[in-house]
Amino acid sequence: MNRIHLKKQFKIKKINLIAIFILIFLICTYFLFNYIKDRIMPSLFNYASLEAKKFSSIIINDAIDKYITDKMKIDNLFIVTNDDKGEIKSVDFNTGLINKYLTNATKSIQKNLKYIEKGDLQKVEYKANLLETYDEKALKNGVIYYLNSGFIFNNPIFANFGSQIPIKISLTGDVISNISTELTNYGINNALIKVYVNIKITEQVILPYYDKPVELETKVPIALKIVNGVVPNYYGNLNATSPSLTLPNE
Repeated sequence: MNRIHLKKQFKIKKINLIAIFILIFLICTYFLFNYIKDRIMPSLFNYASLEAKKFSSIIINDAIDKYITDKMKIDNLFIVTNDDKGEIKSVDFNTGLINKYLTNATKSIQKNLKYIEKGDLQKVEYKANLLETYDEKALKNGVIYYLNSGFIFNNPIFANFGSQIPIKISLTGDVISNISTELTNYGINNALIKVYVNIKITEQVILPYYDKPVELETKVPIALKIVNGVVPNYYGNLNATSPSLTLPNE
């Protein structure tokens, strides 16, 4: 009877030890993940967000070049009105024309970011430019960059060591675009008009056990024009920002 009683006691103690070990393991795991999330991941996210912005800038600049810069004639952007003496009376901006180009560029940016997110490189318009900087195999998996975990030590010696952490992006917001202009005096009785395309996108940067939205705002100059003669007192709508174009997420 004593032997049976001792066996039962041993089994109970063994079960209790296993339960305590499991409980300690779960607690340690919980604190470890919290430490990684609160201390390590923000540092990795800062680097990942910079990489995501760099990546998206390639898509944005290529779309603007293809759908705006290459097709646009600068003289068609401005409507200059002269008075009877031939002096400039007003300068208006051809909003309708540039918005037509801007719509195509905005749609292209949204579509190509979606294709890359899904790893569908065959449909990406700017594949050649992307592959100059990024790995094709990674992009097919929807990964824009692999970051070595040794980066967390903030030391060049360990930067290339450790397991690779994939960085993914997901287009979570709308692609918002508009045109802005800037007018400055240029020399004597001349005006310099600068036209910019402004693009704003919201992306989700995705890391293991961590994701966070990041906004990218890009301002790209697309046209410069010098207006000769007497600087007019009226500049049409050049000092105003044209209406924003917002495309819904598909």
